[in-house]
Amino acid sequence: MEGFGQLTPLIDAVVSHIHEGVILSDLHGGILYYNDAACALTGLAQLKTVRDIKEQLGVNLRKSILRAAIDAGDMDAAAHPASERLSFEKRITHNGVTRFVEFNTLTVNIPGSREPIRLMVLTDITERRRLEAVFQDSINSGLFTQAPEMLEITNTIDQVAPTRASILLQGESGTGKTLLARMIHRKSGCASGPWVEVNCAAIPESLLESELFGHVKGAFTGAVSDRPGRFQTADGGTLFLDEISEIPLHLQSKLLKAVEEQRFQMVGSDKSIKVNVRIIAASNQDLRERVDANQFRSDLYYRLAVIPINVPPLRERPGDIPLLIRYLCDRLVSRGYPGNVEYPAEAMGLMLEYLWPGNVRELANAVEHGMIMARDGMVTPACLPSDIRHYGNRHNGEEHGTLEHQRQEIEGALVAAQGNRAEAARILGIDRSTLWRRMHRLGLG
Repeated sequence: MEGFGQLTPLIDAVVSHIHEGVILSDLHGGILYYNDAACALTGLAQLKTVRDIKEQLGVNLRKSILRAAIDAGDMDAAAHPASERLSFEKRITHNGVTRFVEFNTLTVNIPGSREPIRLMVLTDITERRRLEAVFQDSINSGLFTQAPEMLEITNTIDQVAPTRASILLQGESGTGKTLLARMIHRKSGCASGPWVEVNCAAIPESLLESELFGHVKGAFTGAVSDRPGRFQTADGGTLFLDEISEIPLHLQSKLLKAVEEQRFQMVGSDKSIKVNVRIIAASNQDLRERVDANQFRSDLYYRLAVIPINVPPLRERPGDIPLLIRYLCDRLVSRGYPGNVEYPAEAMGLMLEYLWPGNVRELANAVEHGMIMARDGMVTPACLPSDIRHYGNRHNGEEHGTLEHQRQEIEGALVAAQGNRAEAARILGIDRSTLWRRMHRLGLG
């Protein structure tokens, strides 16, 4: 094409090494330029014409562009797509590999040429679509995971949510227990009823009974009128008792009666009140251990833990960290933070190595810290919170052996285990999450 040949070296220097695929074509379907990423995303060794993509992949780009223009109301007087950017998505399967690819396209004028050319930028959104396929409805919005343990929990929730059984969620602070509790409510038969949360650790012990069961006028100094409690407020819906381990022993018998009989008395009253409430409880401590230590009633424990669910900490599911970072970044962008922030390999390595004692809540703070401190859209190690940087430096200094020695150990264990990572971890004497982190750092797929 006239005038285009002079621009090819410049285009190649700019786009040859980026992750997105780039295709330039004339308006007749002849492909003028493409980068290596475009081949990787389509699975084709070379690209000559748009027709090749249709014949080999079954993707009709001309028809897709026309449909996108019609949907966007972006047609010119000759019923051709106008020059505004158009976007559409295609599922591409080649040699048994399926990818979801987003196409952003527009026509651009070339100096010295009578005809414009079409620019297409291809982005691999497979990971995003697979995640949405697992959690495709708004009920699950916010729970981004591919960890088998978490997926098993969501399957359990699907089974038990429609019942009236009490559920006990146990796990470290920040693992997402509240998110799971809300999911259970939305999937339950009382989803149209009220959702009431009580953080038992945040309410003074002297006020907790009144907060849960309400009080009548004159029940104590300052009780100037009747006030319903959280059990009454949650009638017909779900009552979520967070940090249930903080309920004092003298109140646990009354709570047990309310949970078992769905009946209780307000503070200062001898009149029983009947409710219909689904109970979900959560604790960052092992309630079974507290029962053994005589710090929690066993009968209340068994009533609350009809369905016990243990939520794993983030350090045991490191594969979720990159997914959660991307999700948290997108959420911050929606709040006005700059977009297109990237984590180079060194910074991502530190995030994967860190043990996250604060779990997802701490990760969210770290991601926000990184976005604020980022330079030119890059979150380098220097942009991360000091705890993460210092842990990485200390851990790397203490880790025995060279990286090459570790690589040989891991490769040898994988061979001995015939590729079974769980068995390889057992051979190495480490857990699976540690093996995953080391393989990621060493570039071992």
